[in-house]
Amino acid sequence: MSTYLTILGFNSAIPTINTSPTAQLLEMEERHFLIDCGEGTQVQLRKAKARFSKINHIFISHLHGDHCFGLPGLIASFRLLGRETPLHVYGPKGIKKMLETIFTITETHRGFEVVYHELDKDYSEKIYEDNRVEVYTIPLDHRIYCNGYLFKEKPKDRHINMKEIAKYSEIEVCDYHNIKAGKDFVLSDGYVLKNEILTVDPIPSVSYAFCSDTRYLETVIPIIKNVTVLYHESTFLHDLKEMADYTGHATALEAATIAKKAEVGKLILGHFSNRYGDLTVFTDEARTVFPNTFLPKALESVKI
Repeated sequence: MSTYLTILGFNSAIPTINTSPTAQLLEMEERHFLIDCGEGTQVQLRKAKARFSKINHIFISHLHGDHCFGLPGLIASFRLLGRETPLHVYGPKGIKKMLETIFTITETHRGFEVVYHELDKDYSEKIYEDNRVEVYTIPLDHRIYCNGYLFKEKPKDRHINMKEIAKYSEIEVCDYHNIKAGKDFVLSDGYVLKNEILTVDPIPSVSYAFCSDTRYLETVIPIIKNVTVLYHESTFLHDLKEMADYTGHATALEAATIAKKAEVGKLILGHFSNRYGDLTVFTDEARTVFPNTFLPKALESVKI
């Protein structure tokens, strides 16, 4: 089962005719996670042909408008679409007050529960887990409290080697679960069939790290070490590092340096300042440090 990332928006601050503020849809192990929700996100979800009913968990990095102003409208649309199942919203402390104030003033009535998970820790913590996926925060350094998010598939069960299994009539279908979980099988005469004979390696688990608005921050490196794909903001080129530091952002060169030191598989840049017309300058700069760097393409579904 493959994991796919659809980048709905990737520019900073102001929406343009052709680009939208930060929002991403991650499909991992049949879960649909929405990451950030800038203005116009629900329109982008429509364009991506995403099913709104499948989105049960939304992760907001911080409470600057270009990362969360699309959330009230999206939640209101969920109600109009007849949603009944709970919606889990993860974000900085204050996100509940912000949304509930908007809903109260606008008399937006919901037919479903919004479960808030407010975050305020300055260290990485596990905030979501089920039998297939784990999600951790990635503390960042922005002008206000901000987290990135690390999504990890749990190790998968091994695959049954049916050609080998067929040799042993004692092995029944009811035994497959234990064998897939890595257990050996003991025949009636006491002979032990080693698991590595009865199974083959599973498809490797993948991971995705989303590093939203942040200054260059090396404390993220051990958290995102060896991730399959890293998205890291790169608002400016390195000749504007002083401005990047002042505004709480990173440069393309710095994003690439983080990717290199963390030994990630692939780097996707984003959150570009509108001062840049030709975005290839970002990959040109980043690839001098980390060659496997790419620009996002709006609404393109990328396999992780």
